[in-house]
Amino acid sequence: MSKFQAPKGVSEYFPQRSAHFEFVRATLIESAKLSGYQLIELPVFEDTELFTRGVGESTDVVSKEMYTFEDRGGRSITLRPEGTAGVMRSVIEHNLDRGQLPVKVWYSGQFFRAERPQAGRYRQFYQVGIEAIGLNDPEIDAEVIAVAHNAFVKLGLKDYHLEITSLGDSLTRERYTKDLRQYITTLALDEATFERSALNPLRLFDDKREEIRALMQKAPVLMDYLTPESAEHFSQVQRTLKALGIEFTINNRMVRGLDYYTGTAFEFVHHRLGAQSGIGGGGRYDGLMSALGGAELSGIGFGLGVDRILLACEAEEISLPQDAALQLFIVPIDEAAKAIAMQTAQNLRTNGFSVDIAYGDRALKGGMKAADKSGARYAMVLGENEISTGSAQLKNMQTGESISVTLRTLQDELAQLIKLI
Repeated sequence: MSKFQAPKGVSEYFPQRSAHFEFVRATLIESAKLSGYQLIELPVFEDTELFTRGVGESTDVVSKEMYTFEDRGGRSITLRPEGTAGVMRSVIEHNLDRGQLPVKVWYSGQFFRAERPQAGRYRQFYQVGIEAIGLNDPEIDAEVIAVAHNAFVKLGLKDYHLEITSLGDSLTRERYTKDLRQYITTLALDEATFERSALNPLRLFDDKREEIRALMQKAPVLMDYLTPESAEHFSQVQRTLKALGIEFTINNRMVRGLDYYTGTAFEFVHHRLGAQSGIGGGGRYDGLMSALGGAELSGIGFGLGVDRILLACEAEEISLPQDAALQLFIVPIDEAAKAIAMQTAQNLRTNGFSVDIAYGDRALKGGMKAADKSGARYAMVLGENEISTGSAQLKNMQTGESISVTLRTLQDELAQLIKLI
């Protein structure tokens, strides 16, 4: 019988790399928490219409990449391809926007897109995201960018840069789209590409084909059409980023991959990841809440790719922490010692110590070999002699030195030793 394997294009993590993954994810989350964002836990599947209406039918995400199926009740369900639409649905459904504004939330988990798998591009991938909903304030735009930037600095990343742009307000888009559509009529496009541009002409800037990129080089630039209000908002974002010491470049051809973006948009690009260089990005979405049936409130957020950020850390050869080492490994060498070992481990674990035991009727040599492989800081052998005397030898697995401890005061003595490390 052939062995089962994980589905193609799925990112999964197991020891020891899972410890690196968890450290990266925890660092991203901690940065959000430090700026006042609170957890929102969302379902991994939603009504398909939430994404077609919220993300946009012209996007590759909706038109090509969603995992959509019919459930047993005949409802069209989609595995979430991104986080913002689900957050907005939850905010509207639970009236979070009727309290203190902005609503500031963070989320993390798996997302799903039917893409061609390659390094850094997966069908199941992991993100940490934040959303700040309710106020159209350029300082909030800068804060959202700073949350990501601060996390990257904490991880030790250096070889990346930030690109920003403004996609303007509704009046900006109306004026610009008119001229862009006129320009597109002069291009020799295939039927599918032309139909896609009819839904949203900005999507052509996001096309990966070199021939389309070449055609769009002479297209009008959206930032040339910014209204005075949009231009001032974007200028204030830049001034705040400079005041925070966050370097950036302006990319006036960035459109991002989702239709709901307006105003400030941004992306962090890492220089050592090849084609899949984006490690996170986001932007403002002024009309998304109302499009999903909610109030006319603005919002801004980001999605950071945990998989790609881990790859970036590895590319820069950043030393990431391993799992916290076991503090004690107990080796019982007879039946009576097994019961004492279990009781001792249970007492220590309930008091916050990490403890493991050599299971499986191992002899002393095998038990100590298991202790060595466990990476524990200390090992302790339990046998008839240790039980009768009430004392044992606690071996430092790094130095090889042993000290005598009493079983009755083991917890206090172990705590003191750990403090000295």
